[in-house]
Amino acid sequence: TGQSLAQPLAGLKLSPGAVHSYQDVHVTRLPSGLVIASMENYSPASKIGVFIKAGCRYETPENQGVTHLLRLASNLTTKGASAFKICRGVEAVGGSLSVSSSRENMIYTVDCLRDDIDTVMEYLINVTTAQEFRPWEVSDLTPRVKMDKAMAAQSDQIGVIEGLHGAAYKNALCNSLYCPNHMVGNIQSEDLHQFVQNNFTSARMALVGLGVDHTVLKQVGEQFLNIRSGAGSTGATSQYRGGEVRFPNTSSMVHAAVVSQSAAAGSSEALAFSVLQHLLGAGLHVKRGSCASSKLVQGVTKATADPFDVSAFNASYSDSGLFGVYTISQAVIKAALAQVKAVADGGVTAADLTRAKAQLKGHFLMSLETSEGFLEAMGTQALAEGTYCSPEEISKKIDNVSLTDVANAAKKFVSGKKTMASSGNLSKTPFVDEI
Repeated sequence: TGQSLAQPLAGLKLSPGAVHSYQDVHVTRLPSGLVIASMENYSPASKIGVFIKAGCRYETPENQGVTHLLRLASNLTTKGASAFKICRGVEAVGGSLSVSSSRENMIYTVDCLRDDIDTVMEYLINVTTAQEFRPWEVSDLTPRVKMDKAMAAQSDQIGVIEGLHGAAYKNALCNSLYCPNHMVGNIQSEDLHQFVQNNFTSARMALVGLGVDHTVLKQVGEQFLNIRSGAGSTGATSQYRGGEVRFPNTSSMVHAAVVSQSAAAGSSEALAFSVLQHLLGAGLHVKRGSCASSKLVQGVTKATADPFDVSAFNASYSDSGLFGVYTISQAVIKAALAQVKAVADGGVTAADLTRAKAQLKGHFLMSLETSEGFLEAMGTQALAEGTYCSPEEISKKIDNVSLTDVANAAKKFVSGKKTMASSGNLSKTPFVDEI
């Protein structure tokens, strides 16, 4: 007790060559385009991730679903280690290796004790730069692809979100996180190699670490991740079109989302949409709470006595975004949209705006309290912008959002071309042109 949290704990082994200020995020862009970002927090456990611009938006009609297989292939045999060696080696030091992907990025992450960084980094480099994709191992992934799709199909929410993107865009962002049915079993080893060749280039990567010295991480990047030069596949710019998709089934709960195009991530307009989301209601803030301050909940309660679950939907990408409402009751769809229109018409007070900003800042700051959330924030910013914006700077930007900015965001939704996706017993669910 009594020790400053900004100083390394007494007796803790530090990474060699630690010369930076305590608790600072350091970012370096190498000549190859690779971005290195790290924070030395002196934790006994380290977390390191490789972020790559290789999400499903970069798939083509010929290789749709390749990123789904790529996620599952993360522990297959590489040029430097067999699948067994990777599994056994990571587990032997109490570490973990995981991979996840979004529509924009793929993220390979390892967790380990500080003393075992060298061991797990070897495997992380192997699975990101030395893939083999042996044909028989790739073909063995087909049952796992089918299992993933079957599990996703059981979730109305996943179906609605995937369908929403498919209906909203003509290309790029319309691609699903899951392999389409007609491609299951038809993606070969050559397709995986080609996708990696086009997208896994140094200029499309960021190496991010927590609990590791920046100098050490930079040396790893210079030595092992200068793999291929060039910008790689740039991908197509997303084209919003709007539309509707319906998934009728026997479920008594009707999941529905109605959105229009919003703004690209990183813009001031996107920040206004984030504030608008929390103004309308972004979901529960307290476990088993009631969202009593939510504009959507207040408006829906007045309109109907039916059970409901309603929140604002907001997704921002590098070149586009979607904003709207998500409901789990077909009786409240029109009432929820009316609340957004009320905001567009100026039905927001300064107190409402202050509350929404406080909730957005609280949500953002709490997401950084976990190592997973902080690593993702560092990696996403480093990959998109080559820099890191501190929580204090982002909080100031949120404070600068005005009532006019929020009203304009709501007006953009109200006047924009709508996209709707719904799932459940849709006999009484209105169509998009009826709302």
